[in-house]
Amino acid sequence: MKQLKAILSCTFLAAVVCPAVAEPGHYAISTEQIAATVSRMGVQVLPEQVTLLTDVVATKVSPALKVRSIERWSNERMMARLECENREECLPFFVGLRMGRGSTTASTGNLVEGSPLFSSGPAGSSKAFVVRSGSPATLMLDSDRVHIRLSVICLENGAPGQRIRVTGKDRRLVFTAQVIDGSLLKGRL
Repeated sequence: MKQLKAILSCTFLAAVVCPAVAEPGHYAISTEQIAATVSRMGVQVLPEQVTLLTDVVATKVSPALKVRSIERWSNERMMARLECENREECLPFFVGLRMGRGSTTASTGNLVEGSPLFSSGPAGSSKAFVVRSGSPATLMLDSDRVHIRLSVICLENGAPGQRIRVTGKDRRLVFTAQVIDGSLLKGRL
């Protein structure tokens, strides 16, 4: 009944900003949780700088989140892809990050988990990108009995050992692949 009252009052009062109301058994993921997760990864943001593109919910209160990638969206905005560490707790989601002028992170281009910004190794152990977004590469897909080689286009920048998204030349399928070198990627079937 309380949820119904909240929804009805939000519907009729356009000037009031209403919080998202989650279904029973689902808990809203807050901009505070997202800002803390992104800040732990090296991009300092405040909750006010986080824009939720949709209501984001989890099956657990305060699930452990991880950043999968951060990409430039515009001159002063970045787009981050996050997910729960336990994939059964929430679906992957995107958020917008408003970066201030002169921010060093706003010019980083395409940042992916495992890239220099997110490196968990010691300082100075950053890896250089060997594949760039839009560049062609060869993807080797392997299983126990099948080995396939595909010509693909990289959708993200990547350093050796990183996992990036790539697509076929017809752009119908998207694969996740590990970067081996500047023109070779490896994936599993």
